[in-house]
Amino acid sequence: MADLIRLGVLNFGVILLLMTLLWLISIVKRDASIVDPFWGTGFVVVAWVTAAWQDFTGPRTLLLAGLTTVWGMRLTIHLFMRGMNAGEDYRYRAMRKKHGASFWWVSLFTVFGMQGVLMWFVSWPIQFGGTTVVFSLSRLWWLDGIGIVIWTVGFLFESVGDYQLTRFKSDPANRGSVLDKGFWRYTRHPNYFGDFCVWWGLYFIAAAGGAWWTLPAPLLMSILLLKISGVAMLEKTISDRRPGYASYIRRTSAFFPRPPKNSSRNDD
Repeated sequence: MADLIRLGVLNFGVILLLMTLLWLISIVKRDASIVDPFWGTGFVVVAWVTAAWQDFTGPRTLLLAGLTTVWGMRLTIHLFMRGMNAGEDYRYRAMRKKHGASFWWVSLFTVFGMQGVLMWFVSWPIQFGGTTVVFSLSRLWWLDGIGIVIWTVGFLFESVGDYQLTRFKSDPANRGSVLDKGFWRYTRHPNYFGDFCVWWGLYFIAAAGGAWWTLPAPLLMSILLLKISGVAMLEKTISDRRPGYASYIRRTSAFFPRPPKNSSRNDD
C-alpha cells in the first residue's frame, strides 16, 4: 500500500508541475486553449512515469502504457491540428471576458488545476493496474483480453469518428448541415462513445491485475462524457445552430450505437 501511495503522489506531483508550466505558457500566449491538446499527452506522461517506477517490467504495465500512448498521442495530434490557427476556444474567451484582468490567476485553478486533478484521478487504472499484486503480474489472462477488445472498439470509434467529422467539416457545402453517415449514423457522438470504451477497456486490464478498486475512475469519466462536459454540453445549443439536428436526434441514438429509427431526412 505504501508503494501505491508513493506512486500516486509522484504522478500527482508530475501532473502538477506540467500543468503549472502549461499555465505559464498560456499566460504568455494569452490562449488557455493549449490545455485541451495536452489532455491526451498528460496521460501518456503518467503511463510512462508509472512504467519507469516499475523499471519497465511486467506485461500489464507495458500494455497499459502502450495503449495509453497510442490513444493519447492520436488525441493530442487531432486536437492540435483542429485548433491550429483557430485562436482561443470560445469557452475560454467567455471565461476571460467574465473574469477580466484576473483571468490569468483564475485559470490556474478552474482550467489547469481542475484538469490536472481530473487527469490524476481518471488515470488510476493506468497508474495502479500493473502494480497491484493480487493476480500474476508476470503474464496476461482472459480479463486483459476483454479489456483489449473494449479498448480497440473504443479507439476505432473515436479515431474514425473524428476523421469522418473532420472530412465533413472541411467541405464548405456541408456548412450548417448534419453529419449522419459512417459511425455518425448509429450514434450522435461516436467519439465520446469511443472515449468511454477506451477507459473501460483500460479499467478491465487494471482489474485483471487486481486493481478493481480503481472503478471510480471510469465511472467518473462516464459521468463527464454523458452528463457534464460531453454529450450534455455539446447538445445544449447545437439544435439552435443546425436546424436539421432536431430530426437527427429523433432517429439517432445519443450515445450507445444502434441502427437509426425510420425518419424523414428531408430536413437535414
